[in-house]
Amino acid sequence: MNRWQFLLLAVSGWTALGIVGTLLSMFRGERRKAAQGIKWLLATWVIYLTMVIGVSIVQPRRVVAIGQEQCFAEMCFTVVGVDELPQFLGKNQTGNGSRLVRVSVRVRNTAAGKAQSEGRMQAYLVDSQGRRWEESRGVSGNRLTGQVEASGVMLSQPMFHVAGDATGLELVFTHGRWQPGALVIGDSDSLWHRKTVVPLGR
Repeated sequence: MNRWQFLLLAVSGWTALGIVGTLLSMFRGERRKAAQGIKWLLATWVIYLTMVIGVSIVQPRRVVAIGQEQCFAEMCFTVVGVDELPQFLGKNQTGNGSRLVRVSVRVRNTAAGKAQSEGRMQAYLVDSQGRRWEESRGVSGNRLTGQVEASGVMLSQPMFHVAGDATGLELVFTHGRWQPGALVIGDSDSLWHRKTVVPLGR
């Protein structure tokens, strides 16, 4: 847990205590005290969310090279290669044909004591036009969310159907929209933050 995750935990804990205190004040008929408690809670979250969004706006996009690890707690993900099947037969929405892109990702468990996984991990591709493609799970092997033995390594190869004219492909790791990272200051998944990308050279 880094300092920003700890800060979110602290704010959430303080909020929980504040809600309990406000409810007790209302139960006792102390309306003024309850109203003051609500104002403090709202002010705290306005300030905190302003910090989250402010950092997201000013912080530059992080670009990670192929072969460079990205770690989330004790699980680390490294893009180690990319290839594609240019003769894949398919049609996308624009009718320009499509390609099947396979990204090889090394998943490493840095914990020495137990097997574990990053249960919410997802990946998607974006191109130079801002178009986005989700993983084609029906044709992928080991999932990014697969369990890895203690101090072990697993190779995951998510595949993506992309438009035939897609260029400047970049891979993005994410835990999704509705998760605590959206409220962590400086996190790639936080509100309005520019996503960390891995350029694939395609």
